[in-house]
Amino acid sequence: MRRTALLAAAALVAGVLAWPADAAPATFVHPGVTVSKGQLDFTRSKVNAGAQPWKGAFDRMMASKYADLNRIPKPRAVVECGSYSNPNHGCTDEREDAMAAYTQALAWYVTRDERHARKAIELMDAWSAVIRDHTNSNAPLQTGWAGSSWPRAAEIIKFTYGGSWPNSGRFATMLRNVYLPEIINGSNSNGNWELSMMEAAVGISVFLEDKASYDKAMAKFRTRTAAYVYLSSDGDLPKTVPSQNLDTREKIVKYWQGQSTFVTGLTQETCRDLTHTGYGISAISHVAETSRIQGQDLYGTDVGERLRHALGFQAKYELGGAVPGWLCGGSLKLGLGPVTEVGHNALANRLGHAMTNTERLTEQGRPSGANNLFVAWETLTHGDNPG
Repeated sequence: MRRTALLAAAALVAGVLAWPADAAPATFVHPGVTVSKGQLDFTRSKVNAGAQPWKGAFDRMMASKYADLNRIPKPRAVVECGSYSNPNHGCTDEREDAMAAYTQALAWYVTRDERHARKAIELMDAWSAVIRDHTNSNAPLQTGWAGSSWPRAAEIIKFTYGGSWPNSGRFATMLRNVYLPEIINGSNSNGNWELSMMEAAVGISVFLEDKASYDKAMAKFRTRTAAYVYLSSDGDLPKTVPSQNLDTREKIVKYWQGQSTFVTGLTQETCRDLTHTGYGISAISHVAETSRIQGQDLYGTDVGERLRHALGFQAKYELGGAVPGWLCGGSLKLGLGPVTEVGHNALANRLGHAMTNTERLTEQGRPSGANNLFVAWETLTHGDNPG
């Protein structure tokens, strides 16, 4: 027993977060990727009652290109994405078809109009019949982005739509053979890459009911989250991902975009820009939300603490707060994106944390839309949602 305690302590000292071997639930909850049935039911009841902000959020979603029942899927056998999606051979098409499938699934759930369920199935079937690989330098990130939306859509359709989906098995095979191998081993690039990749891996693992992949993805996620958002309790320097060999202060400062003063809530990419920072924060909130639905609530761990402070720190400056000279040379590139609803609802509404800046930014951005990558309609699904 004492040896186990010492090993656990050693792991924490090394900055590698211990995570129980049985992290995956004994029985997976469905629908259970980012959005639960309880949350969907709450959303549906509010929209049908014409209550705000949900009705306005729903109307915005339904007015988007993603809810178009005439949408034609554009699958490719090989999606090639270079840096910043250049070249862009199917990158936008794949991400947006995946987001459209999720949008159509949400539309089905709220309206019970079967045309939306069938459109979601058409989009998922089109891609599962064709895609074989992702290539070029952005392949892992592209796979993570599209792979975050696909299982959200599939969970809603498979577990709430009473109609038939004959090719659901082929879709599962696509996720297992095309998406999961590209993302499950993580990335040593900027932290938003691995966080988005682990979001996809966790979501896919839930849909596939793959406990081993869920555990592996969750362990990588926790280590990366600790290395992405700094807390003063981490010590003089941020935690690191061991495989990156950031073993000197100089290397860490360089990886943190040249930032040498570390304060609670700062992220590894704050000094790059708040847009990429928002990608990382969003992925953290999505995985935390999925973990809560699956019965292991990460919001009560350091993940929640890091998310809360990251949201508050970034929100302060996104709202126009003066940037001090010690932070990123006194200048920030803003543009956090529609990424605050999930974390704000969990941490402020459910857990009762005071999050003044995050709340103000969240309400200012309502009803939130889509970032056209992997974030969509979160005022609708998570805004003040007790489910």
